[in-house]
Amino acid sequence: MCEKKDPEGSLEESIAEEMDANSDSTDSSDVSMSESSDSEDENEDITPTQNVDDSQSDMEETLPEEEEDETIQAIRRESNHERDHPPIIQCEDFVTDISFHPHNDILAVASIVGDILIYKYSNVENTLTNTLEVHTKACRDIEFSHSGELLFSTSKDKSIMISDVESGKLMRFYESSHDVPVYCLTVIDEHLFSTGDDDGTVKLWDLRQKDDRQIYNTKKNEDFISDIITDESRKYLICSSGDGSLTSIDLRNRKIHMQSEEYEEELTCLGLFRTGTKLVSGSSTGKLYMYNWEEFGLHSDAFPGPKTAVNALVPITENIVVIACEDGNLRATHLFPHRHLGIVGQHDLSVENVDICNTGQFIASSSHNNDIKFWNIQYFEDFEKVSQKHKKHNKRKELKNNLPSSKMKNVSDFFSGLS
Repeated sequence: MCEKKDPEGSLEESIAEEMDANSDSTDSSDVSMSESSDSEDENEDITPTQNVDDSQSDMEETLPEEEEDETIQAIRRESNHERDHPPIIQCEDFVTDISFHPHNDILAVASIVGDILIYKYSNVENTLTNTLEVHTKACRDIEFSHSGELLFSTSKDKSIMISDVESGKLMRFYESSHDVPVYCLTVIDEHLFSTGDDDGTVKLWDLRQKDDRQIYNTKKNEDFISDIITDESRKYLICSSGDGSLTSIDLRNRKIHMQSEEYEEELTCLGLFRTGTKLVSGSSTGKLYMYNWEEFGLHSDAFPGPKTAVNALVPITENIVVIACEDGNLRATHLFPHRHLGIVGQHDLSVENVDICNTGQFIASSSHNNDIKFWNIQYFEDFEKVSQKHKKHNKRKELKNNLPSSKMKNVSDFFSGLS
């Protein structure tokens, strides 16, 4: 809201001085009645009353209204905020995956037609810098190499493509990598990567191999492999599946480490916390299952969520995860101790993918609307110290709470500046 500025001098003092001057002039004059009358006729267009009106009119033009509606003031405050995140990217085709570059302000977007779009993003604008036409069918998963020089992609056409990020040229092509469509992939190190398909087969690949054959494959799951993850030690490879189980693979000895019990719901996505000592899996019922690292047979804890499918998740801090939900919301959850923090952002339809940028300032999410939205999450630094004391919490209220990045505002936050 604009500040009210004091006009130069006092309007009341100016009027009083002018009236005193007129009064003195009339009292001291010895002119006749006719002369006085003539003088009044000559000056009838300049009266003290009109001077007041003119001054008030000028004042009204230069000063804002004193009594502006408080709700309008609040709306103006919200609309005048500078953008603290990149604008929305609206795609022509359905977005199947997104991936941030590990070092630069670049976002890769996979589409259902098999193309990959490369965007340079900023708070001012997003610029499409390249389009890679790599697959003949839907591109299902994309991931940058750790150096950021290569971009890996898998597809419903059963192929794996590895492209040079700078030039866009195809560097490696695995035409029939699986017998069925490939569902997901993960980059393990500068040489190794892994893929999982619709039938539950997991394969391990080495870029140093001259031919296009995998170096290891296994099939312990009866449904699609939804996600694959490993930690910095790269000792185990963990795979979640639509059959409701986790399969862990011993990478050094290239054999199955163990398989978990089967849950009644699909396990949809994976994330690492507490410096890699904890594994978290999202599910199709909204639950989050937590495992101790190397103890993948049975979860150590479970946290009930919003009763809607968790399609993807991304770790934000050592204790906080943001989950992408089928009901169109991005929700933040504090895992240790358990606490729903609230809604990070919203889409009109189901949120399918979420990723975090290299600086940790933004996350991006995509939905069935073919849109990609960015959310500034720097405020999560203040959430790290959640009270360890046992308190009774209102879960329903916490699930509906809108966090600072949300496009919606809590009523109490919106009117917090009103007196």
